[in-house]
Amino acid sequence: MIDILKLSPSYDVRRLDENDLENIFRICQGNSQFYRYCEAKATREQILNDMHIAPPGIDNSKKYYLGFYKENELIAVMDLIDGYPEGRIAFIGFFMMKKEYQGQEIGSRIIDETAEYLKEAGFVSIHLGIDKENPQSNHFWKKNGFSIIREVERNRWTILYAEKKL
Repeated sequence: MIDILKLSPSYDVRRLDENDLENIFRICQGNSQFYRYCEAKATREQILNDMHIAPPGIDNSKKYYLGFYKENELIAVMDLIDGYPEGRIAFIGFFMMKKEYQGQEIGSRIIDETAEYLKEAGFVSIHLGIDKENPQSNHFWKKNGFSIIREVERNRWTILYAEKKL
């Protein structure tokens, strides 16, 4: 079980729910480049679906749809899965920063602190998917120590499956 209070010493972290929908939606709307390169759309319905959907075989108790807060302002959203695709691997299904906070190394700090906690908690790696054609996502994840393991074709998109060893 992940202790979300230990994910970041720099930011307040809490689970997000339907009451946070409008704040999440505004963050997503502010990141139109992300949605140009993926199947998802920035809609309230999509966000609600993402909050509750887990990979096959993963119990919802291992899904953490999280908000990172700076002085009570939601600045980042992360979907973190415990034990996916297996055991001591964590999977980031979604990570998005509020547009106004991008380019300030805050996202990298959140990823670094999350990785440090997961390592201390016994995880061996973090996995995620990157839209191959999205230059911003590719740069961010590679800069933060993720290496491409393989490419996966999904509908008309190519996903780069990446890993960061802890």
